[in-house]
This record gives sequence, C-alpha cells and structure tokens, in this order.
Amino acid sequence: MSWCHNGFVSKKLTITVTDQVAHWARKKAAEQNTSVTQWVRRILENKMRLSDGYWRAYRRWRKIGGIQGIDTARRMTRQQAHERHR
Repeated sequence: MSWCHNGFVSKKLTITVTDQVAHWARKKAAEQNTSVTQWVRRILENKMRLSDGYWRAYRRWRKIGGIQGIDTARRMTRQQAHERHR
C-alpha cells in the first residue's frame, strides 16, 4: 500500500505457491467466508502490526533504563532463591 492525499492505495502483490499451499489457503479462506486475497491481506497486516508494536515497545523499554537501587549483577541464583523460601 502507498499513501495518497485521500488515504491508502492498495498495491498488487503476486506470489507463487505450490498446489498444496494454494489448496490449503483456499480452504482456510473459505472457513472464514472470505477470499484468499482478503485472508492473506489480513495475515500480512496482522504480522506487520505485531512486528511494529513489538519494536515500538522494545525501543520504549530500552529508553526507560534500569531502576535505581537495583543491581542485576548481584541478584540471587535460582538455588539461593529456593533456599530463602524454605
């Protein structure tokens, strides 16, 4: 898709798949009462949103930095934590 003055404009994307993949995609699209094109579009848009959201969250997390007073280099081992709760 690309941007124009009144919103997004769809762009065609051609892919080549095996007969087995094409059959499976048609079946999945039919289960959702949609076309293969719409089904693939939704999958790709969802992947894009999840990926973009992950990296935005990661960049925010990196900017936050450490918590004052907490030194992760001095944290307990798993064994020490289990012994502490006994």
